[in-house]
Amino acid sequence: MSEISSTSCSIYVSENISKDIIRFLKANKKGYSKLFVLVDENSLKHCYPWLVASVPQLAEAEIIEIESGEENKTIEICTQIWSLLSEYGADRNSLFINLGGGVICDLGGFAASCFKRGIPFINIPTTLLSQVDASVGGKTGINSDHLKNEVGLFSSPAAVFVSTRFLSTINARHLLSGFAEIIKHALISDSKQWEKITECSFDDLDELNTCIMASIVLKNEVVMQDPTEKGLRKILNFGHSIGHALETFFMEQNGAHHLLHGEAVAIGIVCESYLSHKVCKLKKEELETITKFVLKTYQPVIMDSIYFNRLVELMKHDKKNNSGAINFSLLSSIGKCEINKSASADLIIESLKYYSEQVKLAAK
Repeated sequence: MSEISSTSCSIYVSENISKDIIRFLKANKKGYSKLFVLVDENSLKHCYPWLVASVPQLAEAEIIEIESGEENKTIEICTQIWSLLSEYGADRNSLFINLGGGVICDLGGFAASCFKRGIPFINIPTTLLSQVDASVGGKTGINSDHLKNEVGLFSSPAAVFVSTRFLSTINARHLLSGFAEIIKHALISDSKQWEKITECSFDDLDELNTCIMASIVLKNEVVMQDPTEKGLRKILNFGHSIGHALETFFMEQNGAHHLLHGEAVAIGIVCESYLSHKVCKLKKEELETITKFVLKTYQPVIMDSIYFNRLVELMKHDKKNNSGAINFSLLSSIGKCEINKSASADLIIESLKYYSEQVKLAAK
């Protein structure tokens, strides 16, 4: 077991987290008045049975189930959760347990942080994406008007428990979605780790566990220095300005059959690496290396240029923007990132065209 100290909680990383959870529950000497577990249909079926069998204290917990999917990360679902918490007699000494992926952790953390002005919650992330992203940093939130994480809070869990055991419950597509965040963490802060992850195998659990640990540590080091994103923490948004716009756009167009978060971020990484080359002098060789690795790792996405202006419009809603300028965090080299860099609409469209052209070249 490895324990990582974050801003206001500990992150426990091990294959078998049950002992850590039991120890955590026993450490609250007064005891929690009630336990609640937030799940979706996937984590209820594949993750909860093992957890409740391994942690006897959870046998009497109330289960709150929501439907999976980014489209359910809304205020309406939060209202349903709050109603159930009231119905079940939750008070400020209740513990809210988020068992699931990024949607569960983001939405559940937000719901717990608002209920009765805040009840304690813990995260047990069950997807690779949530383990290397939602596990660190204390960001909670929901989508509003189809805009990603438009409403939210900085609110830290009481603890986070990460186990590779749960990764066997998700498919290859969702594993790759999470891997995009591991790629991002290496690109913005550690060139040596970038070299390691380009050789990472999903088939080797020990190797994957090492990648997860390294990624959590990298993100945590940034968060510890800037908990509320006043400066340095903005580097974690690399790939996300364009990535979030793509995620929102494909949700508008395709509903439940939209791009996964990491799939959109992977495209964002390529496009924002192009912007990095133009704005921050990222070497052309490094741009090409990043592009080739992403296109080799992820299924290409065909984008019609007639929608590029709509994507730029969506980027104007990004929380990082200031005084009307579209703001980016961009690479000056692999392992180094600069914040508060703006790009014109024309240059952003140029970056989207770059991705589309590279997709066509890769297909030949």
